[in-house]
Amino acid sequence: MFERHGGGNAAVLVSLDFGEAGYEDSLAELHHLVASAGLEVRGVVEGKRAKPDAALFVGSGKAEEVAAALRDGQAQVAIFNHELSPAQQRNLEKTLECRVVDRTGLILDIFAQRAKSHEGKLQVELAQMEHLSTRLIRGWTHLERQKGGIGVRGGPGETQLELDRRMIRQRVKMLKEKLAKLAQQRGMQRRARKRSGVLSVSLVGYTNAGKSTLFNRLTQSGVYAANQLFATLDTTSRKLFIPECGPVVVSDTVGFIRNLPHTLVEAFGATLEEAAQADLLLHVVDMASPSRDEQIDEVNKVLREIGAQDVPQLLVMNKIDEASVEPGFERDEYGKICKVWVSAKTGAGIELIRQVLSERHQPHTEQMQSTLAAV
Repeated sequence: MFERHGGGNAAVLVSLDFGEAGYEDSLAELHHLVASAGLEVRGVVEGKRAKPDAALFVGSGKAEEVAAALRDGQAQVAIFNHELSPAQQRNLEKTLECRVVDRTGLILDIFAQRAKSHEGKLQVELAQMEHLSTRLIRGWTHLERQKGGIGVRGGPGETQLELDRRMIRQRVKMLKEKLAKLAQQRGMQRRARKRSGVLSVSLVGYTNAGKSTLFNRLTQSGVYAANQLFATLDTTSRKLFIPECGPVVVSDTVGFIRNLPHTLVEAFGATLEEAAQADLLLHVVDMASPSRDEQIDEVNKVLREIGAQDVPQLLVMNKIDEASVEPGFERDEYGKICKVWVSAKTGAGIELIRQVLSERHQPHTEQMQSTLAAV
């Protein structure tokens, strides 16, 4: 977690253009991430390169420019819009004489701030530990504080680095065991729902697409929803009753983002499995975003990574109130509604989603009855 006193919340952003598509969107997203982390931007250093510098990522000349921006802005943190290798991060911290955070570290910090449930906190800590295990750079004061809780002691001649690594390995093992037990409980709940024939629906989408607002609109819940990245981390499930069909279980999940750290995808495996095991995914899209097509691709990429690529999807084009679009729907070649245009904020078009759930519920119930009869 970042220190937030004595100027420690002031940051300089560093972003290099390597000629890839979506650079401006990526930089704008970095600004949103920094704001979500509670940091103040005191300067932005940009540049163009063909490829990263092996030692300093940005090269020695650009590193001097970053150092000057840090001095001018009286900032103590340099945040890179890229993933740095442990060696690059270590070299930059020596050169800049300040804390250096890459994009992965920034996202992990935001997750650490937002996790509320016991499982969410365990997942975030696991991701942090696995990320930090490769970069034992600074004095590990947070590990020193945890020594008593972990219950390890260095043997004769054991160096501090070896001790830190051993403590991390033991902590990771313990976190994985706890999360495995929680995953087992979640799996039992899912199997019970399937036996009862209840349709399982998961909301997925890019962060800040409006999933939690839609979840609240559909289920009349009070889940925290805000115009910020990663407002929701903990999966919440509610039952929704569809007249003439019966109950539907709707689950709200964590939002995705481009270059979502693999350590987070792995750590949140049990939570994301809710999407992989669903009968239907409501893929919520920010209709007003100029990057919506790229965001759809990023979400589908993560869905493939967690094994949810074959789960039927309904594209929910949200925020039509901001895009000046009317509510509506589109059917595929099989006659199924495959895309709807709605506003979770105003409620416009929400009845179309209920119509889809009603249409999907009947064949799902018939299939469950057929399966049970065969057994």
